[in-house]
Amino acid sequence: MKRTGITTRWVLSLLLLLALVGTACLPSGSGDDAAGGDAGATPGAGQSDAGTTSGADEPDKLVVWDIYVRGVEREIAEKLTAEFEEKHGVTVERQPKTLDDLKTTLPLAMQEPTGPDVASVNQGQADMGFMVKAGLLMDLTEYGEEQGWFETFGENLLKRNSFSADGEQFGTGNLYGVAPQAEIVGWFYNRKMFSDQGLEPPQTWDELTQALDTFKQAGQTPIAFGNLDAWPAIHTYGAIEHTYVSTDYLNELIFHTGDASFDREENVEAAADLQSWAENGYFTNNYSGIGYDDSLAQFGSGEGAMMLTGTWIAGELPDPTQFGFFLTPGRDGELPPQTGGMGVPLAVRADTKAPELAKAYVAWMTSERAAELWQEAWLPTRPPPPDSLEDGTVMADMVAAWQQIRDQKELGHYLDWATPTFYDTLTVNLQKLLAGSVAPPAFVQQVADDYQSSEG
Repeated sequence: MKRTGITTRWVLSLLLLLALVGTACLPSGSGDDAAGGDAGATPGAGQSDAGTTSGADEPDKLVVWDIYVRGVEREIAEKLTAEFEEKHGVTVERQPKTLDDLKTTLPLAMQEPTGPDVASVNQGQADMGFMVKAGLLMDLTEYGEEQGWFETFGENLLKRNSFSADGEQFGTGNLYGVAPQAEIVGWFYNRKMFSDQGLEPPQTWDELTQALDTFKQAGQTPIAFGNLDAWPAIHTYGAIEHTYVSTDYLNELIFHTGDASFDREENVEAAADLQSWAENGYFTNNYSGIGYDDSLAQFGSGEGAMMLTGTWIAGELPDPTQFGFFLTPGRDGELPPQTGGMGVPLAVRADTKAPELAKAYVAWMTSERAAELWQEAWLPTRPPPPDSLEDGTVMADMVAAWQQIRDQKELGHYLDWATPTFYDTLTVNLQKLLAGSVAPPAFVQQVADDYQSSEG
């Protein structure tokens, strides 16, 4: 999902944690006796047809807070929910919310009697990790094994939705959610603009650089870019940085395993590349004053040859045949790690009064039927039926790209997951880097200091 406001402010998290610790009725959530401990009580619950019903003592109403607020994605969520209600004979009260709203309200709402049974919970230490520590999320490991999620989605992908039972270690331990959509931060391109310049999607880093120069010399905007919201620069820097480093390094950096550090020459070189793109005029004019949604609208209307962003925009492009998609090419001809993973996962409240129904809802929203519908707006995590894809469309390009990443095991990370404060540190310093007010080595040092402080 579009990463608006990627991590919760750490100060807010501390205040929420103190409030939760002071609440005597909090569920334990993540230990051996947690609500997830009997996740497999109903064999076969939530298979691809989600054919279970709620338990005999469970209520027939489910409250869901999710992030499916826009256009096509909202329509798909509504359709899938209606099908679920009909199949199970229950009522689902959906409350779509922006990710920013969820991040602010969800931790406290999950401990209220009227709070959601199922909710979209962003990955990373500041959100999912914080809520696991507070005992608010159900362990879905056993249920996921019964559903075949580890085989369908892959253990490496599900690590991004996993924490140790105490919430301290990211990328290991228990599974706390799955998402219906996959995400790749890659390059959307205007097919006609490329054709007019005699260009094909770049296969190497040199070809990408040549394409940027070609469009610039032709008086066209090479990259549609708006950074008023600050977070798009994280994706842009991350895509460049991933071409310098390995997947193993990124796993160690994000999951805090091994001796990874951000203070590396490769990260300085990536910062220098980003700064040079700004200096060379590859981005939309006045990008620092343009919001992400406005830059997307400009790209959709033909202003900009390319846009480096996530696959979540596919459903918002005006014509699926007008645009294509390609992965960030490598410097040595090999596929580098690609920023991405599962979208914001659906998680289950630890003390929900309808655990079987809640788990079945999550399974239904990530089922084969769901994948068939989600591809109208998003790249689905589960492969859609092959005959449902139309050749020459942006969705066909994205599905092929996702399969290539999975086959070659080159899935990178959102850098802001690294520490609870990494989002703020990156956005502030990337704005300075793009403005030319900080040199690449100083940028890396500021970010490295944040990472080092999180290591204790």
